[in-house]
Amino acid sequence: MKASKILPLLSLLFFVLLWQGLAVLINDNTLPTPILVSQVFWQEIVSGQLPHHLGITLLRLIASFSIAMLLGCALGIALGSSQKLDAFFDNWLVIFLNIPALVTIILCYVWFGLIESAAILAVVINKLPNVIVTIREGTKALDKDLLEMAHCFHFSKRKIFAHVIWPQLHPFVMAATRTGLALIWKIILVVELLGRSDGMGYQLHLFFQLFDVASILAYTLAFIAVIQTIELFILKPLDRQALRWKR
Repeated sequence: MKASKILPLLSLLFFVLLWQGLAVLINDNTLPTPILVSQVFWQEIVSGQLPHHLGITLLRLIASFSIAMLLGCALGIALGSSQKLDAFFDNWLVIFLNIPALVTIILCYVWFGLIESAAILAVVINKLPNVIVTIREGTKALDKDLLEMAHCFHFSKRKIFAHVIWPQLHPFVMAATRTGLALIWKIILVVELLGRSDGMGYQLHLFFQLFDVASILAYTLAFIAVIQTIELFILKPLDRQALRWKR
């Protein structure tokens, strides 16, 4: 087996052993052992609580992430293609990038009520500026010579996008995707904690009140499993498909 495959497994094994050693050394409920966390994790799955709340959080993630990425890509390309639009909206982006997520969430709940659409809107508002900035910079970095060559050869708009624009924008879109998933997870948990009666954030808030560290870590394992699944079965295949032209 190659070292590139062995080393990640050894690293994971070392982490689990380190966790086990610290848990035995501390011998306190604040740091349960990996075995106890695994047992709680399995119990939550069997009871249906973990799949239920994880599924609700995933639905919110998919909805907010899709809206933020579609709008962000469109607006980012528009700003990157027009100096006037970019100059006009640049201060807006700086303002929204620096508004704390907690403030946006509270304002959305105050203005629109403790409803599902307000929760989704709060997540989208927090994620959107990051996508716009990333795609804007990618659009500005497009090779103008390649675009001119494509026009000279009378490429259709679809062909220009597929063979000239997309290969150059792809790294920026994937960067926005990966950072977006990490950011949205965190924001959704706060949204659920403050104003929803279900979801992972709501459950974690209950576990915090009960000082149930084992359940908190068990739900954290669920997050890790979901993110790794998305990375392995969605993002990496998309990377390979988009970059298949490279040798």
